Parts: sequence; C-alpha cells; structure tokens
Amino acid sequence: MPYRTNFGDLPKENSQLKTAKVVILPAPFDGTSTWGKGADKGPEAIIEASANMELYDIETDSEVYKKNIFTAKPVVEKGKPERMVKKVRLAASEFLKQEKFIITLGGEHSITAGVVSAYADKFKNLSVLQLDAHLDLRQEYLGSKYSHASVMSRVRELCPIAQVGVRSMDITEKPFIDKTRVFFAENIYNKTDWQDKAIAKLTDKVYITIDLDVFDPSVLPSTGTPEPGGLGWYQVLNFLKRVCEKKQVIGFDIVELCPNKNEKSSDFLAAKLIYKLLSYKFH
Repeated sequence: MPYRTNFGDLPKENSQLKTAKVVILPAPFDGTSTWGKGADKGPEAIIEASANMELYDIETDSEVYKKNIFTAKPVVEKGKPERMVKKVRLAASEFLKQEKFIITLGGEHSITAGVVSAYADKFKNLSVLQLDAHLDLRQEYLGSKYSHASVMSRVRELCPIAQVGVRSMDITEKPFIDKTRVFFAENIYNKTDWQDKAIAKLTDKVYITIDLDVFDPSVLPSTGTPEPGGLGWYQVLNFLKRVCEKKQVIGFDIVELCPNKNEKSSDFLAAKLIYKLLSYKFH
C-alpha cells in the first residue's frame, strides 16, 4: 500500500493549500542524534497513523479538520544541521507569508531553530514553550551549534523561553539555566499549581515545541532518548489546553518520534496530540 501524504487522510476539499488554515510541514531530519536513530522516519509514521484517527473530538465537541489542513512536501536535507535549519526557515517563512498556522513534524529537535527563526521574523512579542525531558541548552554539541542538544540555546537567542518536563541535563548546561523558567518533572508530576506559573513566563504570542520524550516511556516508548519519570497524557493535555485559553498559540512542532514497527501506539499518540492541540487552538 502506498504511503499516505495527507495528514488525517482528509478528503480533497479539506486538504487544499488555498483554503487551508493549517499547514503540516514535515522535516524528516536525523543528522545529529546520538543514540536511538530513526527520527527522520517520524513525520511519515505520524501521517500514516493520523489516517486512523476519529476526526470528531469529544472534549471540544468539534471537527477541527473542517478548518482545512494542507500537508506540504517534506523539507529534505541529508547533510549538516545548519543547512536543514536554513531550509526549514525558508519553507516556514513562505507559509507564514500566506497567513497559515504551521505544524512542523520532526525529525530531530534541531529543526525547531529554523521554524522559530521564521516566526521571530514575523511576530513581535514572541515566546517559546518547550515540553521536553532535556534542557537542550548546550552551547554546542559534537562540534555543532545546531545540534538537537543545543536547540534551545539557539531559540533563546531569538526570544524568551519556558521549559517544562525536564528531568535530564549535562553539568555543562548548569550555568545557562534560568531556574525561574524551568519546571522540572520531579516538581510538577503530581501537581497543577505550576501551570499558571509557567504560563506567566510566556508572552502573548506563543510557539510550542514538543519533544515527545516529555512523555513517560510507559506512555510513549518510541523516542530517541526515553527518560523515566515523564509526564502523562492527560497532564500534558490539561496544560496545553490552559495555554491555548490564556495565550495566542501561533504554531507548534512535534519532534523526536523514532518509529518502531512493532509498537504503533507512539505514532498514534503523536498524531492524536497534534489533533488535540489543533482542537484546543481553534475551538
């Protein structure tokens, strides 16, 4: 069976660029990851899994696909992350010129630097909310400033950030932590009072980057660096819903899915997460 290229396997009338409010931008890059490889297969797996979703969302009593969702051709780069970041920035900029709401599918986390660069060019008063098991604040990693392990250092050069779900870091990152903007998993896993504090760190316009390893491996095992002690499905959804209620979410990405042919639930979770966040955004 041929691979699907249309998120949600939507009918033609709901997946044309001209009428779409939403653009899915696949960025299948896996050039700097250092343990579990395969993030370049993530966008394909998410789109394939999305064909099996119900398109009615119970919680919001909505069918957000009727806003129309166009799936763009993948941005492809087999070389250095710097080149991929540049290509993603150019692709995102073109869709932003058309006033589209962009969801970028990684690939590894390095692609986020390119998307945020495009958003920073267009939007003033931008901030980035990161959901992630890792800080990603190394100044460079294995000789690259654009490594997945350095992505939030690059993003923080462009705008303020808030980091949620972190439970792993290297000691070299310690001098670069802003403790008022990091919400460690061990301090929030069984609480809700942190949510408004995190949201208060954000500006009016918010871009969200979600590294799927923010989830506990019992919830989502198929990621490059599964860290124990992660967040649960409803905890993440509850927080994202509050962000959408209180701020103007202007785009997001989903990164670091490493598909496993014997474990499809992670692919489906990623697809469902996209649809849920869209439902919150446009409800």
